[in-house]
Amino acid sequence: MEDEPNKKKLLILYASETGNAMDAAERLGREADRRCCPVSVLCIDDFEPKSLPFEETVIFVVSTTGQGDVPDSMKGFWRFLLQRSLSKEWLKGVDYGVFGLGDSSYQKYNFVAKKLDKRLLDLGARSLIERGLGDDQHPSGYEGALDPWMSKLWKTLYNKAPNLFPNDPNTATLNGTWVDQPKIQITYHDVGKGNSQCSAAIDFKSLEMLIERTRSMSPGKSSGKMRPDCFLNLTENCPLTRPGSGKDVWHLEFEAVSSSIHYDVGDVLEVLPSQDPVAVDAFMKRCNLNPEAYITVQPSKKENSMGDTNHAPDIPVKLKTFVELTMDIASASPRRYFFEIMSNFASAQHEKERLQYFASPEGRDDLYQYNQKERRTVLEVLEDFHSVQMPLEWLVQLIPPLKTRAFSISSSNSAHPNQVHLTVSVVSWTTPYKRTRKGLCSTWLAGLDLQQRVLIPAWFHKGSLPSPSPSVPLILIGPGTGCAPFRGFVEERALQSKSGPRAPVLFFFGCRNEENDFLYRDFWLSHLQSGGVLSEDKGGGFYVAFSRDQPQKVYVQHKMREQSTKIWNLLAGGAAVYIAGSANKMPSDVLAALEEIISLEGGVTKEVAARWIHALEKSGRYHVEAWS
Repeated sequence: MEDEPNKKKLLILYASETGNAMDAAERLGREADRRCCPVSVLCIDDFEPKSLPFEETVIFVVSTTGQGDVPDSMKGFWRFLLQRSLSKEWLKGVDYGVFGLGDSSYQKYNFVAKKLDKRLLDLGARSLIERGLGDDQHPSGYEGALDPWMSKLWKTLYNKAPNLFPNDPNTATLNGTWVDQPKIQITYHDVGKGNSQCSAAIDFKSLEMLIERTRSMSPGKSSGKMRPDCFLNLTENCPLTRPGSGKDVWHLEFEAVSSSIHYDVGDVLEVLPSQDPVAVDAFMKRCNLNPEAYITVQPSKKENSMGDTNHAPDIPVKLKTFVELTMDIASASPRRYFFEIMSNFASAQHEKERLQYFASPEGRDDLYQYNQKERRTVLEVLEDFHSVQMPLEWLVQLIPPLKTRAFSISSSNSAHPNQVHLTVSVVSWTTPYKRTRKGLCSTWLAGLDLQQRVLIPAWFHKGSLPSPSPSVPLILIGPGTGCAPFRGFVEERALQSKSGPRAPVLFFFGCRNEENDFLYRDFWLSHLQSGGVLSEDKGGGFYVAFSRDQPQKVYVQHKMREQSTKIWNLLAGGAAVYIAGSANKMPSDVLAALEEIISLEGGVTKEVAARWIHALEKSGRYHVEAWS
């Protein structure tokens, strides 16, 4: 066909968990657009994988989550790529590039990008450029690798397919007159008194609908369910650590007040935190926004023409409610693009120049120190640049979305009907410039007043720790707040034991000091008593590593080695291993200890022991839930 070359375009697919991969992909898309290169940027679960052989040039931007896992949005795509029926020439003629986002402090650093790169090659695709690996540990974050990789990409693409670029690929970099347009449009509405339920919930159902429609209008919405499963109310809160111990951990109990609930041990609870009303009011005032106005938010006409043209009309919501439920104004740090757009709306020349510098490659490191390292919030940044007045469309598009926070459930639904318990560590740290920062959700939850009825929107999800069968012996390793899901495991098995014999449970717990942060001490010790789930007369055991109560450090892996025979006997008897806690060194140290135990007790080499554990993982008997 005569006009076929004009249809060629660059396709950018991203798989994001926290938003960084989406941000990087959108930046690649903007840079391509500025070079007049036809481009399409899509979340990977919005792309039909069987169409991949018909694309000429595809750039993948993928993050790695947990212990080398693909993001949720990529799971279907990855399953498709792993089909044995796909030939070695399935992707012949497709050129691709892969940029990964990861954290080198994790054992399986950028594992998803590496796996994807290899699989695409195996299917016959041709690599345009060596895969890029962004690292959260880099002084400039993932952009430290993205900037040089992207520069090389444009040159490579221009040499390979010059028809994609009307001009030299460096032209856009030199052209400072380009001004982006927002991807969304906001409509203001006159809402009479008869529609007041838009902002004031009459009952639980209307409140659920308000949250659903408000968050579904947000451009930063996730692919998850918008309507809450239920609303929770706090019924008990008590500290688990001593004041001044360096840790601030709380046990929180909630009851479902809007509907009955069901979950399995090992499941995860997500909650939507409330933002500080003072911060919300300050943001509204700083941006000259009318909190009483009613708005709807939709894709711009240009964006809508490329996407869903059957977009259902949104019901107006109060502007203040939209900010409260969707825009993280006083917790998350804005992205680099936020500073670039801010520079277009700065009336003071010195502020415009500083913002332009921050948005430039030369200012990347200084921006990282000012913004991400200090975890400056959107509100703080806006207050630092007084002359900037950004339109609401840009604010809604660029301010990080208010995200739900996920917690491992630390109770058994069977033991506590209509209740859910959490073990919450209040996040707090000091920035390089000695500013105290606190986690939005953990601080809010720990500070809730029992006397006030605060409705907490909540969602239940399957976690990475599946509920075990009562007949399966358990080896649990959970230092610190990693013990949270195992509290539910032990509660459930104790309940099951009342109706007959159950398989034994070994639990290895670790903390700093016996007196300061021995979480749930009385709970564990009660189940250690004769006849209890953890008691030795039932074949179980409870072993604690107090890392700082003696001159030499003692961790859970040391306690495991001391009980190597017991661990081996349970493994040989079909036990499942569950590991939960910090993702730093703990999972890899525990893995190394298990390999040593299997090698020693089984009389095999370390290599055979490693394969043994891999077989455990494949058979569903080795599970890890780790977080940074």
